[in-house]
Amino acid sequence: MRASLIQIAVDEDEPVNSRRTRVSSLVREVAERERPDLVVLPELWTTGAFAYESFGAEAEPLRGPTYEAMAKAASDAGVWLHAGSIPERAPSADGSGEGPLHNTSLVFSPDGELAAAYRKIHRFGFDQGEAVLMAAGSELTTVRTPDATLGLATCYDLRFPELFRGLVDKGAEMFVVPAGWPARRREHWLLFARARAVEDQAYVLACGTGGTHAGVPQAGHSVVVDPWGEVLAEAGDGEEVLTVDLDPAKVAETREQFPALKDRLLGQAPPARGV
Repeated sequence: MRASLIQIAVDEDEPVNSRRTRVSSLVREVAERERPDLVVLPELWTTGAFAYESFGAEAEPLRGPTYEAMAKAASDAGVWLHAGSIPERAPSADGSGEGPLHNTSLVFSPDGELAAAYRKIHRFGFDQGEAVLMAAGSELTTVRTPDATLGLATCYDLRFPELFRGLVDKGAEMFVVPAGWPARRREHWLLFARARAVEDQAYVLACGTGGTHAGVPQAGHSVVVDPWGEVLAEAGDGEEVLTVDLDPAKVAETREQFPALKDRLLGQAPPARGV
C-alpha cells in the first residue's frame, strides 16, 4: 500500500476558492506522479486551524464546495482521499435552519463517493477558539479500504490515547491524523505520533500544515510512523509531499510478535461467563 501526505502551506492571502482549486490539482498531480493508493490532506486547510474568525464565514454544509471539489479529485485520481477537514455548518436538529459548527473530516473512495465523515471529538482552545466556536463530535470512525482499516482522528485528538484504543477496538490498523499543529509544540506532535503508533501497534499517518497563518507558525513535519514506532518519513516546514510504501501485514505481525494489546485490563468489557 502506498500513501502520499500533502503538507499544504495555508497562506491567508490566498483566497479559499483559489486554494481549493490548487489543492484539487495537487491531488491529481500527486496521484499521477506517485501512484498512491491513499492521499491525505491536513486539517482545516481551507481556512487555517487558527483562523478562528474565518470559521463562521467560510463554513459550508457537509456536501458543499470542498466536498464537491474533493469528490471529483478522488474520482479523477482514482485514489482513496482523506480530504483533511472543513468547518462544517451542520443543519439544525429539526432541519429548519443552521445548526452548530463542526471540524469535520471527509474521506472519499476512488469512485468519488463519501466513505466517511468524522466530526472532531476533542476541540482545542481551553474555553476559547475552536473549543467554543465548534461543537464536539461523538462517534469513533473507521474506514475499511481494500488494504487496511483506517482509524480517523484530528490534530488535538492525538493527545487522548483512549480515542485511539477505541479505534483499535473497532479494527483500526492505520491512524490517519490531519492537523494544523503549531510550531512551538512540534516536539509534542512528533512524540505523540510515535507514542500512538507504539502503544497501539498501528501505523500513524499524521499530515500537518506548513507556513504561517493567523500569525501562528505551523509545525509542518508531517510524519509516517510504523507499528514499532520507527519514523518512515518526515517532512520539513513548508509545502511538501511525503510518499511512503506501507505493509499492512506488519500490523498483525507486530501484534503477534509482541502481543501487549492482549494484556489490556482497564477499559475492557468483562469476558462472557459460561452458563
